[in-house]
Amino acid sequence: MLAFLAAGYATTSTALSWFIYYMSKNPEIQKKIKQELSQYNDQHLSIEQIDSLHYLDCVLHELLRLVSPTLGTARTLIIDDQLPKSGVQLKQGQSVLISFYSLARDKRYWSDFYDLNQFHPERFLNDSEHKNNLSALMPFGGGHRQCMGQDLARIELKIIFTRLMQFVTFGDGGPELNAGGYDVAETNKPRKIGVTITFD
Repeated sequence: MLAFLAAGYATTSTALSWFIYYMSKNPEIQKKIKQELSQYNDQHLSIEQIDSLHYLDCVLHELLRLVSPTLGTARTLIIDDQLPKSGVQLKQGQSVLISFYSLARDKRYWSDFYDLNQFHPERFLNDSEHKNNLSALMPFGGGHRQCMGQDLARIELKIIFTRLMQFVTFGDGGPELNAGGYDVAETNKPRKIGVTITFD
């Protein structure tokens, strides 16, 4: 239980940090989120209302695509195998790294209409922009060993994003303070983040 709580805290707080960073760099995206939220006058949205926020879903998908809290996962082979295209032989007991970072930038699975190294939630507005390969976006892993807390994490992040966008606007703190970059430890955290906050 302690590991479950710790894993949920570190990854969710990392995703939240990246959300604040990308909102500060993309004021037009903040405006779109706020516009979507403006359809509801009530500050306390129901789960059904939060689920209906389609653009906010796109923002969350893009955040998890571009800066997944973990860079990948490892799996250990239980039998000998062979990679189909390259023919590389894999032996039982060897570990294989599945890179979420690489999958999220692989042009075989993603349209190059939007730069794959840039934050563009709009790529998820139209299914044709994503080539419908579910394995290309797997920040929580896949199969029967995928993250058991992913549904909680998604709704938790959407609720926090919603509350932030209801009350504040983030501004860019400048290239020295708000430089982003990766600082990989237990999670894939931003190295430098410094923003301004305006209360709406």
